[in-house]
Amino acid sequence: MEEVEIEKNIMQELTKDIYLIIKRFIDIVISLIGCLFIIPLALTIKIIYIFHKDYASIFFFQDRIGKNGKIFKFYKFRTMVPDADEVLKKILAEDIEKTKEYKLNKKLTDDPRITKVGKILRKASIDEVPQLLNILKGDMSLIGNRPYLPREKEEMGIYYNDIVKTTPGLTGYWQVNGRNNTTFKERLELESYYSNNFNLKLDIKIFLKTFIVVIKGIGSK
Repeated sequence: MEEVEIEKNIMQELTKDIYLIIKRFIDIVISLIGCLFIIPLALTIKIIYIFHKDYASIFFFQDRIGKNGKIFKFYKFRTMVPDADEVLKKILAEDIEKTKEYKLNKKLTDDPRITKVGKILRKASIDEVPQLLNILKGDMSLIGNRPYLPREKEEMGIYYNDIVKTTPGLTGYWQVNGRNNTTFKERLELESYYSNNFNLKLDIKIFLKTFIVVIKGIGSK
């Protein structure tokens, strides 16, 4: 019985290693192809922002928590006003209801910090495209949990260790099962589930379902 159990564990580890190799190969191929579109897309977005008299950088950089708790620099197209963090602090200091909402969901309904251009970018998930660079670097994967902010670590509580077992992704189990229509706790539960049940079949389901979610704009705010 002991030998059978050992053999079973070896096969599970081998299957996991093969899965991770295949996943990384796909990540590299798709991110390389996708990166070709970043420059023309960035130029178009820049022109649109200038047209709206917004001359700040169109790129947004932020520290996020990666696999095993490693901090990495996260890339996006900017969808909020340049001083979004300061504006948020002011909103939470002045509005009790919005403070309650933010603590529950880690987001605000009709967030006043989001620009007109940003709303369009978010609706079509175009703001996520620069993360292809994160994927190419190995900080992220196409499929995985969303990378959390360092300040959210304490609030992740018992879910933290499960979630950081896997490489964060551009899309994932949470995005195709509610996305912004879920509370922060529900998101943690969904992503904890993925970390403990990830496999190639589940990744393929998430990848295919992502297209439906993006096209229909489900949960995008």
